[in-house]
Amino acid sequence: MNPTLKARVCRLDFWINPIFDELLAAQPQLALQVLSRRADDAATADALAQTHAYHVSAARDELPQRWCVDADLIAACPQLLCVSTGGAGYDTVDVAACTAAGIAVVNQAGANANSVAEHTFALLLAVAKRIVEADNKLHHATGFSREDLMGDEIYGGTLGLVGLGEIGTRTARVAKGFGLEVLAYDPLLDAASIEARGAVPVSLEELLQRSDFVSLHCPLNAQTRHLIGAAQFALMKPGAIFVSTARGGIHDEAALYTALKSGHLRGAGLDVWEVEPPPQAAPLLSLPNVVASFHTAGVSHGGRRNVARSSAQQVTQMLRGERPAHLLNPQVWEHYLARRLQLLGATT
Repeated sequence: MNPTLKARVCRLDFWINPIFDELLAAQPQLALQVLSRRADDAATADALAQTHAYHVSAARDELPQRWCVDADLIAACPQLLCVSTGGAGYDTVDVAACTAAGIAVVNQAGANANSVAEHTFALLLAVAKRIVEADNKLHHATGFSREDLMGDEIYGGTLGLVGLGEIGTRTARVAKGFGLEVLAYDPLLDAASIEARGAVPVSLEELLQRSDFVSLHCPLNAQTRHLIGAAQFALMKPGAIFVSTARGGIHDEAALYTALKSGHLRGAGLDVWEVEPPPQAAPLLSLPNVVASFHTAGVSHGGRRNVARSSAQQVTQMLRGERPAHLLNPQVWEHYLARRLQLLGATT
C-alpha cells in the first residue's frame, strides 16, 4: 500500500463492540469514519462515495435500503474495494453485483457460531420442557399441578439440521451431548463432508419425516426462501418441534401457524421473523407453544466481540492485499487485486 495514502473504511453508527474501532485505529494506513445511518444523510452518501471498505450490518430490517450494498450503491461508490458484513448473514449485500464490479465480500461465518448453537438449544429445551408456560403460570395463575406442565425428554431423539455450515456443525456437536441422533441436509456438501461434521446425510424429505426436532441453519437466498412451507410441515412427525435461528423467510410463517394450531406440531422456537421485530399481533405470538426471541441468537457479548474482531481483521487483510478466510466470492480475487493496486498502490 502506498505509504502516503490511507485506505478509507466506513461503517454506520450502529452499536458494535469497541474492538472493531480499536483494531482499525491501530493500523496507521487505515482511516475509519463512522457515519449516520439516516437514509437522507448526504454526508453518509458523500463518505461512502470515497470509501475503499464498507462494514455493513447483516440485518436488513435495521438497515435503510439506501445503505444496502446493491447495484445503486455500487454505482455511487466507484472506489469501493471490499465489503464486510457484521455477521454470518449477508442478505444486505448483492454478492453477484459486487463480483461484477470487482468488490470482495466477506462475512463472519463462525464468529458467533457458539452463541447461535447455544441459543438453538435454549429454544429447543424451552419448548420441550415448557419453561415459558411454567414461568407464566407461576407468575399469574393458581390451582395447577406439576403434571399440567409436563414436558418431555429430548434424550434419544433425532435432530434434523437443515444446513451444516459453521453454526450447524457446532449445533451437531452440542447435540451429541444430549444423546441425539443428528441428521443433516445440505446441498452444498457431499456425504463424506456431512459425516465428517458429525451428522448422517439425508434428503430434506427424509430429514423431515425422521426428525423429532428440526432446526434451520441455512442462509436466506432465492433457493431457500419458503423452503419450509405447508408441504414440508406436513411431512414432519406429529408432535415434532420446529426451531429456527437462521433467517426469517426460510420458513412460511402462515404455514407454521397452521401446523401448530392444528396440533400437528408440538411447538416451535423462533429467533427470526419475516418482519423484525414481529408485530405483537402476529399470529405465531398468540400461541402458548411458541417460544420467541428477537434475532438475538448471535447477539451475545462474546458473539458480538468475536464478530467485531473478525470483521476488523478481514478488512485489514483485504486492504493489505491478503486473501481473507471468509471470502464469499472467491472468483473476484484477481479482479479485486488489480483494482486495489490501481486505487491504493503496491504493498509495502
